[in-house]
Amino acid sequence: MRLNPETIARASSRHPWRTIGVWLVLIAAMGALSSKYLADVLTQDIQFTNSPESVKAQNVLDAKFGQSRTEDTELLIVHSDTYTVDDPQFEAFVKQLQGRVSEVDGSILAKPPTTYYDVLRQAPDQAAGLVSQDKHYTLVTVTLKDFEDATIQKLRDIAASTQANGFAVQMAGTGSLNVDFTKIAEEDLRKGESIGIGIALIVLIIVFASIVAAVVPIVMALFAIAVALGLVALIGQLFSFNLFVENMVTMIGLAVGIDYSLFIVSRYREERKKGFAKLDAIGAAGATANRAVFFSGLTVVLALLGMMIFPATIFRSLAGGAILVTIAALGASMTLLPAILAILGDRVNWPRLAKRARIDSDHDPRGGMWDRLTRGVMARPVVFLLASLLVLGGLGTFYFQLHRGTSQNVSTLPDAFPSKQAFVTLQREFSGGLTDPAKIVITGDVQSPEVQAAIQRLQDAIASDPTFAPKTNVTTSEDGTAIEVDAYFRGDPSSDAAFGAIRDLRTQIVPSAFQGVSGVQELVGGNPAFFTDFLDTVGRYQWIVLVFVLGLSFVLLTVVFRSIVLPLKAIIMNLLSVGAAYGALTLVFQKGVGIGFFNALGFQFQKTPAIEAWLPLFLFSVLFGLSMDYHVFLLTRIREEYDKTHDNTEAVAYGLRTTAGIITGAALIMVAVFGGFAAGRLGPLQQMGFGLAVAVFMDATIVRTLLVPAAMRLLGDVNWYLPSWLQWLPQIHVEGHEPTMEPVRVPESEREVVRVPADD
Repeated sequence: MRLNPETIARASSRHPWRTIGVWLVLIAAMGALSSKYLADVLTQDIQFTNSPESVKAQNVLDAKFGQSRTEDTELLIVHSDTYTVDDPQFEAFVKQLQGRVSEVDGSILAKPPTTYYDVLRQAPDQAAGLVSQDKHYTLVTVTLKDFEDATIQKLRDIAASTQANGFAVQMAGTGSLNVDFTKIAEEDLRKGESIGIGIALIVLIIVFASIVAAVVPIVMALFAIAVALGLVALIGQLFSFNLFVENMVTMIGLAVGIDYSLFIVSRYREERKKGFAKLDAIGAAGATANRAVFFSGLTVVLALLGMMIFPATIFRSLAGGAILVTIAALGASMTLLPAILAILGDRVNWPRLAKRARIDSDHDPRGGMWDRLTRGVMARPVVFLLASLLVLGGLGTFYFQLHRGTSQNVSTLPDAFPSKQAFVTLQREFSGGLTDPAKIVITGDVQSPEVQAAIQRLQDAIASDPTFAPKTNVTTSEDGTAIEVDAYFRGDPSSDAAFGAIRDLRTQIVPSAFQGVSGVQELVGGNPAFFTDFLDTVGRYQWIVLVFVLGLSFVLLTVVFRSIVLPLKAIIMNLLSVGAAYGALTLVFQKGVGIGFFNALGFQFQKTPAIEAWLPLFLFSVLFGLSMDYHVFLLTRIREEYDKTHDNTEAVAYGLRTTAGIITGAALIMVAVFGGFAAGRLGPLQQMGFGLAVAVFMDATIVRTLLVPAAMRLLGDVNWYLPSWLQWLPQIHVEGHEPTMEPVRVPESEREVVRVPADD
């Protein structure tokens, strides 16, 4: 037996209970794996797989100072309206807090906590930096071994339990900030998932006019998500995954899992309407829709593979999770779904909410809304082509005004979260930025007078820079071969100003201070430098990813459609929809156009000076795969009809009128899923959800409804042009073939007898 989508579908439908049993065992096993191991393989840490300057600096910090990058300095801000730091009551409270924190030494602390009173005795000149100007605030410095959620919570519990007698304790630092970001992200994503599933169910009921048919795609998507999370837990025994891989798996799993099942169930119902018996209809769907779904899934996987090129674990984690859930969705739709359809039969249409859910209704909606729209567009192809290009291209031009940065900073947190409240206090009373300094590491002959003089020049230059606080800390390693200079920011260390200051340190301040000094190496590290390297690496690698994805997609589509025109046209159209999404992001979030309108609909958008630096690359990889997914599904239907009639215009009309409703429904589901994420409170997730939703909406409306028929009508038979020197390419026949229609169909029950027409 030849192994292909049709034979797999027929085999699954002939042994439905056996197939379902295998899947239930697989889902149970993957569920057990994910419940036991998934939490252990997820991490908040982001690592480079190459060695930018921040990584080299961190290697020195690890070797010479025993500092890991996950080490976190948290500041406990002690405040009293009644007492000042000079009062014994204030000192007693601070020492009590210090003692409570010291009790957990060895489990979460990298070194003992430090107070103003300790520094005052050891280095009086540095103590002033730990006290506010009115002396009603002071800082207790706590260095943690890592900034995991459990570690931060332990320290927060201590701070909360110590507050009494008119004293208040706040906690500020990278770890507490990350914990609050993660909490909000998880809450918002759960909300987004529930919104997406709810709206998806409504759309599916409208598309299918049947509740059972509407529920089946959602169940298939949930099964694919369960399997993918189990695979993440299994593979995670070898490679760690970023914490947000769960959200990526869920988001993409809902999108492709529902879409693939939607396409196949709709094709099965169409074949039943043509008069095929149940198993033959499943085989026909397997020979046509299943093949289209398979190649659509391949395009998604190829696009996501582009993210694997980027040398950072977060991109590889997100891409890996999305690829796993896409493969799981393909496997479920090609094996489990035919088995379910074999058991349900025509009960998949129960209860019938409209005439189109009946098997004796017309399978070809000739003369309907989509048919009239398509023929109207093809009657004036130049007008609609230019109008579509004007809208998409005009919106896409705003991409050139897009400014990359980050909105994942304190300002994007809701005011109610303790990490933001603490940071506001820190910024007001202590100039802020004291939690996450830039770390300048000098190695070599650091004890020479020339190097010591250069370090003093460096400190003076930092103190005169308005981005930095005047205070710097200088630490020498135990072996005397390295010096660390900590430069603290006046504001948020995760802001564009901080990233710009890191670049200034590397290109101007540090080289100028060490000009003419030999025998040493200077490196700028720390978390702000790490993220600066991340932003710069995104800019360098996005063009490599672009060429990789476009090249592989062109090769695959050329083989699939045996045409070089269709792949080029598909790529251009997808780039137009992605570019329009970039432009919409720039207009709404960077320029503030329409924010009032969207917020009136219940969103919480904020105008930001920059779009997340990682977002364009992420959106391109995800959107190109999903958009090509729709394009393959549509073009395979057009190609199927063209091979029968060799009439390009009629083939385009047939393909669009038979798929437009399904594609539109699938797109609305994706828009709902992505829009649910945009309804969250964090800027990065708002931008991600909005960008995905806009691109999918435009792709399913302007591109598929107007641009595709207009372009295909103008090109005519040129659409199917393949040069003679490529005629050796294999003929894959993505849509396969339908089985031959028998004159009389065998009834499914004694009460069901349907007369069908003979073959022409």
